Amino acid sequence: MDFEGFHALTEIDLELEKGLLVGLIGPNGCGKSTMLKCISKIHEPTSGEISVDGTDISSMKPIEAARLVASVPAESGPTFGLSVMDMVMLGRYPFVDKIWWENPEDESMARKALQTFGIDHLRRKRVSLLSSGERQRAMIAKAYVQEPKLMLVDEPTSHLDMKYKLQVMEYLQSMAKADMTVMVAEHDISLMARYCDLCIIMKNGKIVTIGDPKEVIDEDLIRDVYEVDSRVGLDADGEIYVLPKKYIEEAK
Repeated sequence: MDFEGFHALTEIDLELEKGLLVGLIGPNGCGKSTMLKCISKIHEPTSGEISVDGTDISSMKPIEAARLVASVPAESGPTFGLSVMDMVMLGRYPFVDKIWWENPEDESMARKALQTFGIDHLRRKRVSLLSSGERQRAMIAKAYVQEPKLMLVDEPTSHLDMKYKLQVMEYLQSMAKADMTVMVAEHDISLMARYCDLCIIMKNGKIVTIGDPKEVIDEDLIRDVYEVDSRVGLDADGEIYVLPKKYIEEAK
């Protein structure tokens, strides 16, 4: 992926199985969000091919690709007074075949999603009045009703407290187990290591390594990718944790 001569992504070659929760990890500017935007057709790749469920989406119209790929951005953006129910119903837009399209099946699917993510009681509330955790769940519910094969989630826990960080990751994990591939770009390495089946580590627009987080995340990797000294270990439950200690001074 090039931007006027700048190579944002290079040598990206990967294949993901369905039913996985995949963590996309790396420092700011490494290409995580650009990769998600290429897959969701917000950016058009300058070379290569992107296939989802065996279908090349490169030549698809965005609305066609939205039947295969759902995207949850880091910020909801302007909501123009939409209620939570209205916002979630927008996830059914890729399947619209007429102007007045809110049929009972769409409404039932939206209500089920609201119940699944614990926000049905907020369905009449304006999105702009939601807390960060509620808004994040509403955006995930909107993507969920698209019935995608691949869900892309950009920094889902960046503004959340500990409880909602865990809650959102558990929702995403359960969605992956229900035969949907979920790719999450996130800065919280310990959180990704705990919940993800697979981690993709990026630096400078390239993939450094891919694998089970317990196998690929270590102190040498954190030092190389983030330029930070850290302690990486397992807690009493066998869960991996990453404790940053200090950043590495650049040589003068």
